[in-house]
Amino acid sequence: MYRYDEFDAEFVNSRVAQFRGQVERRLDGRLSEAEFRPLRLMNGLYLQLHAYMLRVAVPYGTLRTDQLRMLAHLADKYDKGYGHVTTRQNMQFNWPALSDVPDMLSDLATVDMHAIQTSGNCIRNVTCDPYAGATADEIEDPRPLAELIRQWSMLHPEFSFLPRKFKFAVTASPHDRAMIKGHDIGIQIVKNDAGEVGYHIIVGGGLGRTPVLGETLCAFLPKADLLPYLTATMRVYNRFGRRDNKYKARIKILVRDTGIADFTKLVDDEFATLDVNDTAVSQEECERIASYFEPPTFDTNIKAIDLDSQPEAFRKWVATNVAPHIAPGYAIVNISLKNPERAPGDITAEQMRAVADLADRESFGEVRTTHQQNMVLPHVRQDALRAVWDGLVAAELEDANINLIGDIICCPGMDFCALATARSIPVAQAIAERFSDHDRQQAIGEMQIKISGCINACGHHHVGHIGILGLEKSGVEFYQVTLGGDATHTAAIGDKMGAGFSQDELVDGIERIVDFYMGERSGSERFLDTYRRLGTAAFKEALYAST
Repeated sequence: MYRYDEFDAEFVNSRVAQFRGQVERRLDGRLSEAEFRPLRLMNGLYLQLHAYMLRVAVPYGTLRTDQLRMLAHLADKYDKGYGHVTTRQNMQFNWPALSDVPDMLSDLATVDMHAIQTSGNCIRNVTCDPYAGATADEIEDPRPLAELIRQWSMLHPEFSFLPRKFKFAVTASPHDRAMIKGHDIGIQIVKNDAGEVGYHIIVGGGLGRTPVLGETLCAFLPKADLLPYLTATMRVYNRFGRRDNKYKARIKILVRDTGIADFTKLVDDEFATLDVNDTAVSQEECERIASYFEPPTFDTNIKAIDLDSQPEAFRKWVATNVAPHIAPGYAIVNISLKNPERAPGDITAEQMRAVADLADRESFGEVRTTHQQNMVLPHVRQDALRAVWDGLVAAELEDANINLIGDIICCPGMDFCALATARSIPVAQAIAERFSDHDRQQAIGEMQIKISGCINACGHHHVGHIGILGLEKSGVEFYQVTLGGDATHTAAIGDKMGAGFSQDELVDGIERIVDFYMGERSGSERFLDTYRRLGTAAFKEALYAST
């Protein structure tokens, strides 16, 4: 994990002091809201529908346990006792008082955390595969790459005032768990035919009102060229990206309008002008960063757990929430934050502390957040799985629904967000409640529902197996459905089905889709595969069968 040095500590603390003065001037009227807005956004503070919201950076979704306990402290002291894990692996607090925010930032600084670049037209938090460093299917741990990009982009003088916000995602696995094709730039660590490790660079992805999957900018980039090549790409975007229309300002629009071939030439031409010595990072520096991510010392003498002797609920949890680990005798534990009684992604302060305690005892003091709005204990001994489950049961975090229909991604919607046009949280809860029976969820199998409360698509509905978009017309909320989206290595934008539904009609419609799929699938075929085999028309007919 990233280690603060003296410069980082001094800089973050000075930023806190600066913002404290800015807040004081806002509170006493010396700054108007319009004048205060760019200042608060530079510190991760939004003004939502009912209150301010503070978004705390969690670089590549990796947390130490003291950091998670600090987030619990903030939830208890300054908020309503809970936090919210976002689809960029960050943590949001939805109810802070403006006067308390400088104290929150000061507290965060004591555990090497901040809220810088979690908002504004800059390079945002770099997201990553939550299984990084723990899964056998990766070429190498992608977190050193994510950290290198984080350090390079932090307050970069050229890229702090871009035409629009900019998002990176990285992975090192052929099975994409970071949704790299849905980002402004996605990076996959790959090997070429000679066995050399380098980077596959994807550009121009993004969701929102214009959903686009990224295209290959460079199929194989040598490691030494990474930062110069990214610098060239960002310079092209900074130079030619639209600044006159925020809806056309993302790099995806520039790539679309320019064409990938011409855009690639612009990048290559800019890259050719760079003095690599001014922009590249030395091998020694890369090794220094990589040393932060040395794997823990794994025990090589672990007895296998006898699942047959365990309770049925525990066996179901293991089958659903536990993934294979690269080290023999260990496992990756997914912690679902998708209980129908809570908003998807919400976690209480008490639960944060419980997860921190489990991580200290059973996962080398490390916790991950995921863009699916869940958490991960990356390194758990298999003979400790029962103890972890018992701890999760006590914390009411034992839901066994990872990648099932109850594991719904959902934005805050109109319950919080000033941009939202419809509620999304009640819809997610209604669907989760309808399909709450675990055996039914298991029978349905992999099913990813993603819900957004407006066209900005913070809930990633475009890439949901079932995507739901909440809209408003004449004061009435309604919900449009897309089918066939995919956020993995076989990425796809979902197909729009037709007229929207009320909330009650929507849940019934989802049930008709599920029932149709269950009746038509071949053997244990996944929903996505059945949809691709049968096509849109058949599922659309089932969706609207009773309307």
